[in-house]
Amino acid sequence: MSTTRPGQTPQSPDATVAQRLLENIETVVHGKREEIRLVLAALLSGGHVLFEDVPGTAKTILARAIAGSITGATPSRIQCTPDLQPTDVTGLSVYNQEQRRFEFQPGPVFANILLVDEINRAMPKTQSALLEAMAEQQVTVDGVTRPLPDLFLLIATENPIEYEGTFPLPEAQLDRFFVRTSLGYPGEADELLIIREQRHRHPLETLTAVVTAADVAALRRTSEDVYVDALLEHWIVALTRATRTLPEIEVGASVRGSLALIKTACAWALLHGRMYVTPEDIQLLFIPVLGHRLLLAPTYLAETRTLTRQQTLQQIQQHCLQQAPPPTPDWTNQNTHNTWANRPTTNP
Repeated sequence: MSTTRPGQTPQSPDATVAQRLLENIETVVHGKREEIRLVLAALLSGGHVLFEDVPGTAKTILARAIAGSITGATPSRIQCTPDLQPTDVTGLSVYNQEQRRFEFQPGPVFANILLVDEINRAMPKTQSALLEAMAEQQVTVDGVTRPLPDLFLLIATENPIEYEGTFPLPEAQLDRFFVRTSLGYPGEADELLIIREQRHRHPLETLTAVVTAADVAALRRTSEDVYVDALLEHWIVALTRATRTLPEIEVGASVRGSLALIKTACAWALLHGRMYVTPEDIQLLFIPVLGHRLLLAPTYLAETRTLTRQQTLQQIQQHCLQQAPPPTPDWTNQNTHNTWANRPTTNP
């Protein structure tokens, strides 16, 4: 059990490792600190990320930068097309004439950081080939189950502009993603910095690893020790259950959503240098963690057709907050923080 109290900053090496990893990635992906933190929170939670973004917003660069920042981490990429077969993802057994036996040739899924580009362009049977890898961290081919690396992060992308010839992800597969977010275009100053940096070479060419896989594993264990007050636990459950009762929502978030919200909040707090979760963390992560798990009612979609998906989900969040208000204590009060800081690290 960690001896760090909730009100204190995590001690070295965990705090140093998290900051070093974040800053190293930022040398390649500029101006997206909170988005990078969200992806790293999924990594520390053992989850996966779905990016819904336009092309050219550094999604591939981010995946490669994460892999390049971890010693020995192997990146891999799958470019999804309608003719992509499940064996193109998982691998297959090939007959070796010299040995007179079949040998398994692993597919690109056997990597540490896997980028699945434009996942909705792959056929459903190919999309489903990723389900076992995402949920069980293993792959079964020809009746043989093979484990994936302990450090495994899948980053999938979707293009929100062009839907012709695509196969929308089913709700069951969307539910496997811990978070859904976007990077968006960089600011003017960051874009200017990018074009100056990449005129002669890409910064990925000089990126060096700053942490090890063991460091990441240690961060994962530390995130499990992040303190979550019982009031926040009840509130997370209440918020998730509220999505199942709203008339605007046809299908609400499952228990998997509650688990993802609390795990991501713990990792998010750790990446911000805290050993405790706050209500602000929960509210900030509500849409990235639960938004893609909700199936909105057709009538509500018709009413909000002039709004963006983000604006629609913000309305849904407000409805959920009305049904499940934040915990009653004044969390912004300094005295409350002092009392909280003296509590044990783990729940009773």
